[in-house]
Amino acid sequence: METPETITKTVCQYNSAPVSPEDMKLLMEISKDYGTVKRIVYERYSGIRSLNKLYPGYTVQNEMTQSNVRQSIGIPSVYFYRALFDALSDIKAEWTRTKKSVLKSINKNEKLTDAEKHYLRFLIKWDSLFYEILNDKEITVDESIKEAYESISKELKNKKRLDNYLKRQVRKYHRSTEELTGKKVNKGTEQQKEEQPENKTKNKAASQSPGFSITERAYRYADHGIYISTEIPRKRVFIPLTDNNTYKSQLYIKIYPDEGKVEIKVPVKRKTAWHDDYINETGIALGIKTMLTTDKGREYGKDFFTLQTEYADFIRNQSTVHSRNKDKGRKKYNVRKNRYTERLRSYINMELNRFIKEEKPETVYMVKLPKQTRKYGTGKINNTANMWQRGYIKQRLTQKCKEQSVRLIEVLGKDISNECNICGSTGIKENGIFRCPYCGYEAKEKENAARNVLNRGRKGQVVRK
Repeated sequence: METPETITKTVCQYNSAPVSPEDMKLLMEISKDYGTVKRIVYERYSGIRSLNKLYPGYTVQNEMTQSNVRQSIGIPSVYFYRALFDALSDIKAEWTRTKKSVLKSINKNEKLTDAEKHYLRFLIKWDSLFYEILNDKEITVDESIKEAYESISKELKNKKRLDNYLKRQVRKYHRSTEELTGKKVNKGTEQQKEEQPENKTKNKAASQSPGFSITERAYRYADHGIYISTEIPRKRVFIPLTDNNTYKSQLYIKIYPDEGKVEIKVPVKRKTAWHDDYINETGIALGIKTMLTTDKGREYGKDFFTLQTEYADFIRNQSTVHSRNKDKGRKKYNVRKNRYTERLRSYINMELNRFIKEEKPETVYMVKLPKQTRKYGTGKINNTANMWQRGYIKQRLTQKCKEQSVRLIEVLGKDISNECNICGSTGIKENGIFRCPYCGYEAKEKENAARNVLNRGRKGQVVRK
């Protein structure tokens, strides 16, 4: 039997009684100042001139300490340094995303030779070279990579052209300070656009509930609740909780001031489960009407479309009401919207749990989801399609597969729903049924697609990480 791996799972705690306005004000002050510190770090260190200060990050920490920012804001050190490292982590993650996007662009560029691509990939790999190229500094090559650098460079006719190309690509994909601080909508990340439930792209940061991270030094579990340090010396806010669980880790405190609510997110390390009887290979196809269909034709989430439609109808109707009553606020709307969202997501999780338990898969194959577009137009079904929760479904399926030691593999999806899984010919889809005019095969459209997913997975036609 294989040794289970350890994964991190987020559990949540909730207040059992409304937080008083006075206590909520104290929590909001922490959140506001926490966000201010993060914005200052973004503004100072998210650009290309600070690349050489990001790793391991002590330079940033020392400069921020010496700048007296903490004293001017009046935020305790326990929150100041947590905000600093949160922002630093975000900046590092953004540079990782930028490099991946640039590498993808380089690999797709047919005008570049193999030698030129190799040179550009080498620059991206080594942070010192990457920093010097972006900042137009003289190249200084470390002795450990000097031989490799010279070997790669001697095959090139015009390094300056390639260096300029790299700088253009970084400008294209790297988010600006305004975008990182939430002052500007990000134009470069399709994944974020894909998850937006409405047709108009909005400032995502503006819609998020305020909150802050907190370390062990700033909280204490006791009296069936949690005491949280505030910005006032020796003053703590007590929040009664719905459970008596206690933790010793970094927490995230999410605040809902209009509702007097607090949500505490706790990262918990758990060993993954291992099942000797999970031996099957399963291909799946996601759908708008039925959430998930397997290669054997079994369906999970048959009520998915009904719940989606109710949710979409509520959003559409409330948007009309809100446009006529903008001065009355959104408190009741947000409460009802959260209720619809939780109901739908609870159903998704329940059906995914049932899928794994009943199918007993060792490996699950699913198609790589394409970028979601907004070409549906108007109407009841189109509004539901615009709000399809496929990003959330994939996220939860990925997590549940990890927890149960199930491999989740994405396969290449070009024309996968149009292809007959028996003979490979292009078939006809009508009213949810797939028919092959060449071999006579007939099945539900999603079942045929799931079988194609399984076939491609077994043949190794998968997405390489």
